[in-house]
Amino acid sequence: MTQYVKTFHAVEIGDGGDGRWAERVRPAMAGAADWLTEEGRTPEGAARARRLFEEHMPELVPALDRLAGQFPSPWAGTLLTMAAVRPFFSGCTQIGREGTLLRNYDYAPEHCEGTIVSSHFLRPVIGMQEAGWGLLDGMNDAGLAVSLTFGGRYVHGRGFALPLVLRYLLETCRTADEAVDRLRTIPIAIPQNVTLVDPDRTVTVHVGPDIPLTGTRDSCAANHQHLPVPDEQERVTRTQERLAAVRAAGVDVAAMLRPPLYQYAYEDWLGTVYTAEYRPAEGRVTYHWPEASWEHSFDGFSPGTLTVTLGLPDGSDHS
Repeated sequence: MTQYVKTFHAVEIGDGGDGRWAERVRPAMAGAADWLTEEGRTPEGAARARRLFEEHMPELVPALDRLAGQFPSPWAGTLLTMAAVRPFFSGCTQIGREGTLLRNYDYAPEHCEGTIVSSHFLRPVIGMQEAGWGLLDGMNDAGLAVSLTFGGRYVHGRGFALPLVLRYLLETCRTADEAVDRLRTIPIAIPQNVTLVDPDRTVTVHVGPDIPLTGTRDSCAANHQHLPVPDEQERVTRTQERLAAVRAAGVDVAAMLRPPLYQYAYEDWLGTVYTAEYRPAEGRVTYHWPEASWEHSFDGFSPGTLTVTLGLPDGSDHS
């Protein structure tokens, strides 16, 4: 099988205003218009995205303006609202139990930013950055951790890309229940599953542009929601198989690093790029790969780089 070598970066960005964040995301901001919907590239669409952001995330407006002001692109501010972004889809499996959030992020390695950020916009947050200042997963200093997976249905509506919503929840909420209540009021552009963990509660919910927020029977998620999974979709994504496997395994890093939870279809954008193990009450996260791990915490964040090999070694059981 194909193996990939990928370098991950850990960066402290503070409130984003001293240039460290801007230097890291400058290449993406140069092509900001390419990320936007056709409507988002119009003055009317940009204004609508700004109004939506001001309505639903008013606490982050000063941070949005501070970040967008560091780029000459007229589309940077619109991109950073993440309210006019073209839909993108990924894999992923996640579980929350006993104060721990464990997840596999499955995607094309070359299209995953691979940047772990420690920030302080409204409060200390650590997480895996996506699309400027969004987060694929993360935790805050109050002991709340959150993570997303794609919901498996290819529908798109007006609303936010979920990585920025995860950022907003971590910046403004202290508990899983508070974050779920906040999430009910925010329009989401594509179907997604969100797992939330605090010291007292774990919960997974389904959200999307065409459904109300819906709780699940346990705190696990793969890449489907309430509808039956077509046979072809299951063959490609193995979403039901993975959900059953993570339920059976529980919070088990070793299980996440082997099939069926560890995926290796990188050419199909369905290979495991990293495994994240959040223990938010301890303020600690460890990122895992088959032959390496990297721990960060609020007391011991370690800026730098780590180069890892993705994919299962030859001779592994790929079934």
